[in-house]
Amino acid sequence: MIRFEHICKSYKGARVVDDLNLHIARGELLVLIGASGSGKSTILKMINRLEPHDSGRILFDGREIQSFKPRDLRLRMGYAIQSVGLFPHWTVARNIATVPNLLGWPAAKIGKRVDALLTLFELAPAQYRTRLPHQLSGGQQQRVGVARALAADPDVLLMDEPFGALDPVTRAALQQALKRIHRQSGKTIVLVTHDIDEALLLATRVVLIDQGRVVQQATPLDLLSRPANATVEEFVGRSDIGIKWLSLQSAVDRARAQPTSPGLTLAAQASLREAVSIMALHHVDRINVLDTSGQHAGVLYAADVFAPQGTPGG
Repeated sequence: MIRFEHICKSYKGARVVDDLNLHIARGELLVLIGASGSGKSTILKMINRLEPHDSGRILFDGREIQSFKPRDLRLRMGYAIQSVGLFPHWTVARNIATVPNLLGWPAAKIGKRVDALLTLFELAPAQYRTRLPHQLSGGQQQRVGVARALAADPDVLLMDEPFGALDPVTRAALQQALKRIHRQSGKTIVLVTHDIDEALLLATRVVLIDQGRVVQQATPLDLLSRPANATVEEFVGRSDIGIKWLSLQSAVDRARAQPTSPGLTLAAQASLREAVSIMALHHVDRINVLDTSGQHAGVLYAADVFAPQGTPGG
């Protein structure tokens, strides 16, 4: 869907993107990660021409982005940033409706879309559509900002550190909301972050950028299991790489098909990391696991958590 071919970009003689080649497939949730100044935000902004590239080609749906008028290109791409940027004197509904209004959608269609997005982000329309931004919490403002970016059903959603300024609890809730929306919509999402845990949680593919170059691109599991070099190992956290790996593994996948065992129960979506934490806290060596319908799915044993199959480096 989006293809970078030998892209270079410099600022004041300093190369910030260096011969970048990258393909972003339709329906991916691709996360660009790297240290501050690595070039990841510049790469994101080049997709919708907020930043021009110096050389090479960027293709969107097979067309060079320079062949699009900037307005036409940006109307096909939602854009959500850390600072949100809601219009302070507009209601929540009017903020979300910004792009549909520009596109000339009928009022009834806009109203239906606003209510659907508020519901999707678990903001009751009757309660929130007439509120002003200052009447919302930071997390609610961020939800409205992402809803606005999605309002006209864009082909791509671009997100630049969207949750970076939020407290940990609100951030975790919005990360889960984004995963759910991606699952339900199949939307192509490109997200920039410097937080490796956020990248591992959200991404279908992680692209690690260093000094404007791709160091490694892989699924979260492959990035942890097969880091390309010492730079990748250091960035993902050499000392707790195994713990991060456990957080990406589903507890239900390791559960034995056995009747309910006396003791604790674990929700279907829980990871092996959560299972280990609970077992350690309660000094037990097994835990019951539920399936997505809330029914008993099996018993997870501590020994099975550390079974060799699929382990890092295995």
